[in-house]
Amino acid sequence: MRTLEELAERDPRLVLLTGDLGYSVLESFAKRFPDRFVNVGVAEQNLLAVATGLAEAGFLPFVYSIASFAALRPYEFIRNGPVHHRLPVRILGVGGGFEYGTAGASHHGLEDLGAMRLLPDLIVLAPADAEQASAALRATWDLPDPLYLRLGKDEHARVAGLTGRFRLGRAEQLATGDELLLVTAGAVAVEVAAARAQLAERGVSAGLLVAASLQPAPRDDLAAALDAHRVALVVESHYAVGGLGSLVAEVAAERGLGCRVVRHGVCGRADAVMGSSAHLLRAHRLDRIGIAETAWALARGGR
Repeated sequence: MRTLEELAERDPRLVLLTGDLGYSVLESFAKRFPDRFVNVGVAEQNLLAVATGLAEAGFLPFVYSIASFAALRPYEFIRNGPVHHRLPVRILGVGGGFEYGTAGASHHGLEDLGAMRLLPDLIVLAPADAEQASAALRATWDLPDPLYLRLGKDEHARVAGLTGRFRLGRAEQLATGDELLLVTAGAVAVEVAAARAQLAERGVSAGLLVAASLQPAPRDDLAAALDAHRVALVVESHYAVGGLGSLVAEVAAERGLGCRVVRHGVCGRADAVMGSSAHLLRAHRLDRIGIAETAWALARGGR
């Protein structure tokens, strides 16, 4: 929110809307810019409708909600509003994947990236940590296209070596490797980077690519990295279908690359177990141990 406040200080068109969420996060903005903060209540479709009207009137509306609520509840309103009319509505989806842990399946954002990247001209971003999220926001806040930005809840976790680097339509290569390529986006990148370190201790040389820009997609960067490896493991806190893994598989197929792409996300229904975010990541083998074990088996010729 500090970055958003800085941008609001520079541009009086910037307004922030919420659906009765963000307590302890949005108060500072609301106090500094009371005339540019709107809480529409628990009504996400209305939230997007108001944002669309504000954008049509020349404002730059930022919409803040939990990822599953921001992306799915108002999906038709996103499609028929900012996407079809190409209006600069910015949707901030907070806590993708299992970050809302014990709140239950209704709060788990496992479909947002797949659903959003279906919509043409909608920028879709999933930064790996808070520094990259800030850089992504600074790079895109005043673009004419609508935008969906998946934000992690942990403001302190960092992906080693990323140092906030972000380029729209590009991927960031954090490490090279001879045996395996790890591709990731979103907050789970912290676990992926830790898994790569575990693999290195076991003698496995793995590359690491952070693809925070899902749309526009970093197709050339992905193709170059895939072409240099025999197998790629795509890790995302999202259903294995439709998100980053599907994007990487599309690039490999369309470019005729020989790299085997393995999607490592949530398979099957995800509401069978409940618990903390850490527990759910372990249950779906998306923690650093589960990722490292999966990658180890692939590097050694297994599934």
